[in-house]
Amino acid sequence: MLSSVETRSVSPVFVGRAGELSVLTDALIRAAGDGTTGCGEPQALLVGGEAGVGKTRLIEELWTEARRRDAVVAVGGCVEIGADGLPFAPFSTALRTLRRLMPEEMATAAAGHEQELARLLPELGEYPRGERSGDEDGELARLFELTTRLLERVAAERTVVLVLEDLHWADASTRHLITYLTRTLRRGRLVFIATYRSDDVHRRHPLRPFLAELDRTRTVQRIELARFTRGEVHRQLVGILAAEPAPDMVDNVFDRSDGNAFFVEELARSLVADDPCGLPDSLRDILLVRVEALPESAQRAARVLAEGGSTVEYGLLLAVTGLPEDHLIEALRAGVEANILQPSPDGDGYRFRHSLAREAVSDDLLPPERSRLNRRYAQALEADPALVRDDERAMRLASYWYHAHDPAKALPAVLGASVEARRRRAYSEQLRLLERAMELWDNAPSEVRAELRPLDYAEAYPARGCDPETPLRFLDLMAEATTAGRLSRERERALQIAKRGQRLALAEQDPLSAAWFAVQRSRLVSVLGRGDGWAELAEAKEVVRGLPPSPVHAQVLAEAAAWYRIHTPGPESLAIAERAVEYARMVGDENTELAARLSLGGLLVEAGHVEQGLAEMYAVKERSLALNLSSLISSSHVNLPHALEGVGRSQESVDVLLEGLEVSASHELVGTEAWVLGNLADSYFVLGRWDDVKEVAERSLTVAQSPKPRAWAATGLALLDLGRGDTASAARRLREAREHFGTKDPTPQSTVSLDMIEVAIAAAQGRIADARAEFTRVTADGFPTGTQRYAWPLLRIAATLEGDTRGLPAAEEGRAEVLDRIAALARTLPAAVPMWVAYDRWVRVELRRARGEDRPEDWAEAGEAFEQVNHPYALALVRHRWAESLLSTDRARAAELLRQAQEAAVRLGARPLVQDNALLAQRARIPLEPERNAAPGEAEGCAAADPSPGSAFGLTPREKDVLRLVATGRSNRQIAETLFISPKTASVHVSNILAKLNVSGRGEAAAVAHRLRLFPLEETGV
Repeated sequence: MLSSVETRSVSPVFVGRAGELSVLTDALIRAAGDGTTGCGEPQALLVGGEAGVGKTRLIEELWTEARRRDAVVAVGGCVEIGADGLPFAPFSTALRTLRRLMPEEMATAAAGHEQELARLLPELGEYPRGERSGDEDGELARLFELTTRLLERVAAERTVVLVLEDLHWADASTRHLITYLTRTLRRGRLVFIATYRSDDVHRRHPLRPFLAELDRTRTVQRIELARFTRGEVHRQLVGILAAEPAPDMVDNVFDRSDGNAFFVEELARSLVADDPCGLPDSLRDILLVRVEALPESAQRAARVLAEGGSTVEYGLLLAVTGLPEDHLIEALRAGVEANILQPSPDGDGYRFRHSLAREAVSDDLLPPERSRLNRRYAQALEADPALVRDDERAMRLASYWYHAHDPAKALPAVLGASVEARRRRAYSEQLRLLERAMELWDNAPSEVRAELRPLDYAEAYPARGCDPETPLRFLDLMAEATTAGRLSRERERALQIAKRGQRLALAEQDPLSAAWFAVQRSRLVSVLGRGDGWAELAEAKEVVRGLPPSPVHAQVLAEAAAWYRIHTPGPESLAIAERAVEYARMVGDENTELAARLSLGGLLVEAGHVEQGLAEMYAVKERSLALNLSSLISSSHVNLPHALEGVGRSQESVDVLLEGLEVSASHELVGTEAWVLGNLADSYFVLGRWDDVKEVAERSLTVAQSPKPRAWAATGLALLDLGRGDTASAARRLREAREHFGTKDPTPQSTVSLDMIEVAIAAAQGRIADARAEFTRVTADGFPTGTQRYAWPLLRIAATLEGDTRGLPAAEEGRAEVLDRIAALARTLPAAVPMWVAYDRWVRVELRRARGEDRPEDWAEAGEAFEQVNHPYALALVRHRWAESLLSTDRARAAELLRQAQEAAVRLGARPLVQDNALLAQRARIPLEPERNAAPGEAEGCAAADPSPGSAFGLTPREKDVLRLVATGRSNRQIAETLFISPKTASVHVSNILAKLNVSGRGEAAAVAHRLRLFPLEETGV
């Protein structure tokens, strides 16, 4: 099974590396499962080290162990052509090997997805080569997800070791796919290993941030190979020489090699050959001396091979060297026997035994020699395209012509390679090629440029509404490069290109192009956190003002409508959305039409046209599914549930969200899951499924690929912590949410939701002044349209705080103004759906309680309203106050309500409400569990319990005295003076009280005392 894997090492002895090999072997065991770990789990490892330090030899030892364990090994190397890497090359090679070794398993795993997977492995079929779908974000994610699932299925029954070598040469698309794999592989007997040269990874090398990102995932093990010690060099020399070396020879080799294993081998070879030139000072000199010792024909073949790439096919080598075939065979034989060259693993070509040798030979070539060799490679490929694989041809031809310094030939070749990269979803390579084309543009003859057509090379072009029969322009390359940069997540580069493109379009008096670039800038600025994108959209709107309808015009309006819906919903945004739909229909752009209709539906809901708006959003969802438009499928399964939750239809929201999770999995919508889970956490909180809230919100944090879904997940967890009484954790989650949201793109919904939690935390911690100040600040300008989902709870929290602190001297100043503000704000909020009607009644009765004017019928009205909606926590809170208001008139009904509230609180784990209910029951001598006889003094209880203040918390009489003074704001020293105890004793009592009340500070303890009315008002100094 592993017989096709070649051995590259000279030394027959494996020296050192016992610890590193043990790590790799352990990973192999964990992936395979050892009887106690079931079927095993995927493992990912990175092996780094300087060139020649022994990475390949270490991996070869693992191959031997894998063969012993009946594992399948597939190796793929990152292919370098000049300074270029082929897109997805290591994956293509490794998958090709798996297909050869496991044909049935690969066919079964790829079934139904052959066309898409053919972008990585062309042997599976012909991948789509039609026009751009308009949904490239979703298609790239789908390719990555399909690749992950393919590997999981192939490795379901048999251990697979997938090795990608020379990651320092990897193209960006390969790096992105590796990142995705390491994050999402969840099952399968798979060991994924990648090797790279650490000495090549300089400060600006693209591998450096990639490695840092993998480190942050904590799913990848890093192995860094150090150089050999003197003892290890001694053992290596023994293996190479098959004899004991003299001590001075060991010292000499160790000093010169500095412990580099490959250098040791080459030095040993020079010593054994008794080189008359003496021992060279550098590895490069050693390698060149060895090449120069070859026959002239072999040297010629080596020079040609060095410039052709990391591996060159035999037929191509024959064509470029110009040697008779017999002479070439003899030349290659001489190189192989000298351990300088070796056949490629598939036997179809040749390569240098070590890349350092190739680099030494290539660096020794003169610039004219390099240009001439690259030209000959390009000419040979043009004369016989079958000399290389179909999936490599365009890229290699482009690279050869570019390095031949022939702009006339290079420009069309580079553009052709960019199209191939785009079709394979290798957008990073497409961007690099397009930037190379822009570099070549001015140097290419005008007659060559005149023959180029937009539709051949720039699919972003038609979206700007230009004539496809006109010659390709530099502006078209900039548009295509902007799109490639956005799709490849090279957003900084894309933003710079878009800025230049917009300036150039305006200079050329091309308003549609200018508007198109402005829209791209808006998107990029927002994603990069540089701003909210409105300034750029405003520029686009201004540019297209007065122009006839076009796809660009429709896109500008649709983007503006989406922006308004999120940032400033209102009549103007509704009109823009309607116009965007109209323009998109006029120009036949259904993608833009559906996007605009989705925004329109959301705006209609927020404007009070609930059923009309929801119907529009449902229609967009179904149409997007029918057309398989990934980005719209994603946004409709996020925006529609958000709108449903916004009008209190939580269960309906959950139904759509669960469908969204299924669709995300079936359509491989990578970025959608985190958003769906965040929305699901919100709906589960309202529905009282609090344990599920924690599960889905934490999962959202894990799978999120951008800051905003992480922010919403943290917000949901903060609300859960508040409900369960953990204010310290809620405050931490709130800080995390603010960090994730950032400050450059605030939206009304995120701002009001965070401010609501801020006020709630301050209130729960007894920081009355802070809570009021924050409430006053955030409501200074009223509530933006469409924020009632968060505004009503905020008003309720503020009103409840005033009710809880009624009669507290420290809370009297400014109290009337706050109550008036709450009442005035409540009058401005819509209450057009049952949920907001219920909140309206709750806020009004809390305001009456704050003035001491609430009546049982007021609470009954609020309670009955909440009984019509599915919000168990809110209903339990209202029932608690409803029960309290009935104690003097209807104890039986009060007991029933209190028990219902307690049952819900216990089920939710709402600790503060459990305590409130228990204390109220104790004070009123109402048994919360009438079906059994409670023991005397039981905390959550019943008539027999001690009704004195604090008994429900197990406070001693002295601790009750201390808490009474804490509630008035006294310090430890003041408490000590009042109770004739030492400050240290007072501090001990306060610590015990905080622990028994399960609160984090004195303010929170005071808040509990006031909220629960533990002491009559006169006892706290009123």
